Amino acid sequence: MASQSNSVPNPPCEAAAVAAKSESTKKNAPQGRPGRSPRTNYRHIHRFPLPFSVHPLPPLIPHNPLSIVSVLLSYLTYLIAPPHHEVYSAYFDSDTSSVHVTDAKAIRALWEMGFFGKGSLSRSEPSWLDREKKRRGLLGGLTSEEVTRQRRTERRELKLERARMEKLAIEQRLKAEATAREVGDTSIDQSSLLPPADGATNGMLPAAEKFSLRKAKEAKLFESQHSVAQTEEGSMPDALDKSSLNGGKAVRFSPVVQAKEFVSDSTVICVPDSVVDGHGTGDEPSLDNEEHLQLSNEEAFFLAYGLGALQIFDGERNDALSSSSLLSLFCQHSHFPPRGASSDLEPADPFLISYVVYHHFRSLGWVVRSGVKFGVDYLLYNRGPVFSHAEFAVVVIPSFEHHYWSETEERKAHYASKQARSWWWLHCVNRVQAQVKKSMVVCYVEVPPPLFGDPGDIGALLTRYQVREMLIRRWVPNRTRD
Repeated sequence: MASQSNSVPNPPCEAAAVAAKSESTKKNAPQGRPGRSPRTNYRHIHRFPLPFSVHPLPPLIPHNPLSIVSVLLSYLTYLIAPPHHEVYSAYFDSDTSSVHVTDAKAIRALWEMGFFGKGSLSRSEPSWLDREKKRRGLLGGLTSEEVTRQRRTERRELKLERARMEKLAIEQRLKAEATAREVGDTSIDQSSLLPPADGATNGMLPAAEKFSLRKAKEAKLFESQHSVAQTEEGSMPDALDKSSLNGGKAVRFSPVVQAKEFVSDSTVICVPDSVVDGHGTGDEPSLDNEEHLQLSNEEAFFLAYGLGALQIFDGERNDALSSSSLLSLFCQHSHFPPRGASSDLEPADPFLISYVVYHHFRSLGWVVRSGVKFGVDYLLYNRGPVFSHAEFAVVVIPSFEHHYWSETEERKAHYASKQARSWWWLHCVNRVQAQVKKSMVVCYVEVPPPLFGDPGDIGALLTRYQVREMLIRRWVPNRTRD
C-alpha cells in the first residue's frame, strides 16, 4: 500500500508544541524497585522533541468567556517575557564532509532534544567522558555502553546455560531409552523426566520441551543457591573452581568449549584514594572532554534551515554560512571528489533527494537516524533510541517519472540506471530487515525537472519534490499458509 504526500518545507512547530505539551503533563517514571539503583529517567531528560522552545496556548472554549481571558493572558505573557530561543554553533569539516559541534552544552542539548548526531568516540550517545571517568574510578554508576555490555553478557551466559540444560536432557533421555531396551520394555515413564513442582531442575528435564532463557535463568539461580548452601555447610565440591568462587561460572558441556571459561564479572580499574585526593606522588591531571558531536549534512541543514537552532561556520574562513550557501556546500560534498563551487544545482543531487526524505519524516514527528549498519538509508524511531528499537528501515530511491527525463534516449537511459535496483538487492536488504525485526519502507522521491537560474527560495524548491512510501514485508510460506 503506497501513500503520496508533498514535502513540507516549513518547520513542524505545531507538532512539536503538541508533543511538548503532552510530555510536560506526564509524571516522572518510577525509579525502580527497592534495593536497586535508581533508573535513569529518560522521559524527563528527553521531554522536548526538538531543540527549540514553544509557548503553548490554553484551550479556547466558545461558550466559556473565561477561556478568552486565559488566551489573552497567555498572549500577554508571551509579549512581556517571550521564550528564549537558543542558537548553537558548529563548524563544517571539509575533510570528513560533516558538521561538528564542540561545545559541551550544545552537544547535550542536541542529543537530548531530538537525538541529533553521534559521538565521535562513542557508538551513538556522546558518553566518552563518563566512560573514561568510570574507567579511572572517578565516577560511580553505569554508562549506557556498560549497561548494554552487561545485558549482552548476561544473555550470552544464559544461552550457555540453556545449552547445558538441553545436553543434560538429551543424556537423561538416552539413559532412559537404554534402560528400557535392557529390560525389554519399549515404553518410557515420562513422569520420571518431569521437573519437580518447585521449579528446580536437578538435571531432570523433558527433552521435548523448548528451553527458554527464563528457564535457564531459573536453573542457574537454583544451582547458585545450592552451591551457597554447600559452602555454608563446609562441603565445597572439588569441581567448583576459583572462577566460581568469584561469582563467575565455568561451563563445560561440549568438547569444543570444554577448556574455556566464561566469567560474567567485568574488570573495573580503580584509582587509589591517595591519587584521587591529590596526596599521592602527583595530582590527578584534569580530564578534558575530547569528544565532539558529529552531525550528518541532512541533520545539520534541518537544524539550520528547518528549525533555526544551529549556526554553521566554515572551518577554513570562520564565516557564518547562510541557508543558501549551506545548500550549495552540501550539494558539492555529496559527490566524491567534491564538485567545484561553480557547478549548477541539479534536481537529482544525492543530498537534495536524501534531505527531502529526512525533512519529510522529521516533519511527521519521527526520530530519523542513520541506517548504514543495516544496509539502508534511514531508521525511524517512534520516540528515540533510548526508548525502543527502530520500527522501520527506509530505503531512498529517486524516481524520474516526469516527461523531461525521457525526452531523449540518452537521457532516459542515464537516469533509468540511477533508479534501477536488482531483485537480488531487494531480497538481500529485505532479508536483513526481517532478521532484525524491522519493516522495510521503500521511499520514492519524484525528481522535478531542473530550474534555470538561481533557485531563490529553498522552500519553493523543496515543494517541487514529492515523496511516496511503500511498505514491503517478507513473505514466509510456512508461516503464512492456512
